[in-house]
Amino acid sequence: MLHKLIGKVQSDIESFSFNTSVSAFMIAVNDLYELSCNKRAVLEPMVILISPFAPHIAEELWGMLGNTSSVTYAKFPAYIEKFTIENTFEYPVSFNGKLRFKLELDRSLSAAEIEAAVRSDENTLRFLSGGGIKKIIVVPGKIINVVC
Repeated sequence: MLHKLIGKVQSDIESFSFNTSVSAFMIAVNDLYELSCNKRAVLEPMVILISPFAPHIAEELWGMLGNTSSVTYAKFPAYIEKFTIENTFEYPVSFNGKLRFKLELDRSLSAAEIEAAVRSDENTLRFLSGGGIKKIIVVPGKIINVVC
């Protein structure tokens, strides 16, 4: 999560899209709150990242973390792409074009394996409503559509 934020902020600063950086911060803070994260290794880089957008608050937070120098002298966090690669994907599963549920599957699965996972999922049986499956259209990494 941290390295996704670092990459997003770096690219947004370069393209002058500051509002999307602030939005990314809000999403990251909400995610960290849900995880009850209070690790210094995560919080310090986030304070450094927010400093160009909210310098006064960043200085206060930097001091609360026990740092004596200014946050402006801190080294900007490095983006490491290998930490942003996800192994799973949450596929939206639709029946006759209507989204019904989402199914989290491994990214390395083939279309046939994804189709088998959909057929065996309990949600699929619930939404079939007595009819059979005519066809399952799988777009790996995008969507699954079940035609009834």
